[in-house]
Amino acid sequence: MDPVTRVATPLGQRALLITTFAVPLTGWTVHAVALHRQLADSQRDKLTGALRRESFEPRVQRFIHRHRDQAMVLVCDIDHFKQFNDRHGHAVGDRVLAVTASRISRWAGSRGIVGRLGGDGGDEFLVATQVPADRRAPLLQQLMQTLSEPIETGDGLLVDVAVSVGAATPDAIGTRDRSALMRAADAAMFHGKHTGIAIQAGPEHAHTQSVNGRRAGRIGTHTLASAA
Repeated sequence: MDPVTRVATPLGQRALLITTFAVPLTGWTVHAVALHRQLADSQRDKLTGALRRESFEPRVQRFIHRHRDQAMVLVCDIDHFKQFNDRHGHAVGDRVLAVTASRISRWAGSRGIVGRLGGDGGDEFLVATQVPADRRAPLLQQLMQTLSEPIETGDGLLVDVAVSVGAATPDAIGTRDRSALMRAADAAMFHGKHTGIAIQAGPEHAHTQSVNGRRAGRIGTHTLASAA
């Protein structure tokens, strides 16, 4: 047999074997990637890209334990949101939600966590991000300025937006419990409602009566309270 043939035959068989095994492996890889994307999509709200509650709550707790006193939990509530739907239609309301979520996400940074409270109809967002103690006030002021910028609706209309914000940190509240920090941030947000000022929670906000991390009486807490 020709020497070239003797060398080429095993190489050809090896290439055939690699190709044979690569095809099903490639198929499984594509399938796994597709499943991963489906899982990731199911964890996020389609309109805003924010995490759904069942996905963001455990992540927020891990985030708090990782960053300790530099962790900050915020509740952001769009003021008078219903008026956007009533006056301009649901498309404008959806636009306000999507843009607000995008602005919050950019402010929180790539390692921050943004979730949408209240399901598909919610106009509130929960945020966890890392903020050094000496940067809290200026960064919260920057967030408020960003969230107060008018939003262009896509048809040339500009709508004014206001968002109320409450923030809680473990060192100020005295705990790293996610539920307590959410409760304190929610109470602080309500304390500063319609003022245009982000309120940093103190110990008094942590003792507000709540159901599942939200002030008792808030939308979605009536059923939970009666079932408890």
